[in-house]
Amino acid sequence: MSKRNTQQRRYNIIADLNAQGEVSVDSLAKQFETSAVTIRKDLAALENSGLLLRRYGGAVALPTEISAAKAEQLSQQKLHIAKKAAMLVHDNNRIIIDSGRTTSALVSELANKKGLVIMTNALSIANEVHALENEPTLLMSGGTWDPNSEAFQGQVAEQVLRSYDFDQLFIGADGIDINRGTTTFNELIGLSRVMAEVASEVIVMVESAKIMKKIPNLELTWQQIHTVITDDGLPEEVRTALTEQGVKLIIAKG
Repeated sequence: MSKRNTQQRRYNIIADLNAQGEVSVDSLAKQFETSAVTIRKDLAALENSGLLLRRYGGAVALPTEISAAKAEQLSQQKLHIAKKAAMLVHDNNRIIIDSGRTTSALVSELANKKGLVIMTNALSIANEVHALENEPTLLMSGGTWDPNSEAFQGQVAEQVLRSYDFDQLFIGADGIDINRGTTTFNELIGLSRVMAEVASEVIVMVESAKIMKKIPNLELTWQQIHTVITDDGLPEEVRTALTEQGVKLIIAKG
């Protein structure tokens, strides 16, 4: 069988898994004419996406109801936003991907970029980056684990970030206040602000349903934000209000 691109191969692995119930690394390596290391990375990425369970020497299928629930978490809106965000990333860029479900959708869209350096504070995102075949340089913030954001936070993480400079920060939001900026339920906002300080460009990835949500904690002000990427569910008057804040607005159409 001829060698396929990463996304197509992983799609076929899931198809085989659903048909057979289990697969082995060795058989998949032979089937797709690639190395066992590459297949292990595929299985790791698919497990991180909640599509299978790895076992020694291979993987087994998830129960149907669990698989469907996990797949639903990555909505089409998130995927469209991620594709637009990936278009802003150039070869050899140094980027930060903050924790979050919308930002994590960006990782698989970076599979064809060369020479990337990617910093993250989320273990799940780090695992997905590690599974990419183009093998970006992976950096982690370290720090104190915060179960609410499922990411590392705190002074140690902030000190690590300040040791670097980056081209871009990709960050999500729990809400957007048109007058103030991005908002969050999490009170640990220090690391997000340091991320913005050390990045030349701050790109907010957010679904339109979260815009205009009233959430108390201000995370980043409009003065810190360069670009907002959202889906096409945003009313025209809200689009105008956002651009009046001086940010570039990118609409990801479905």
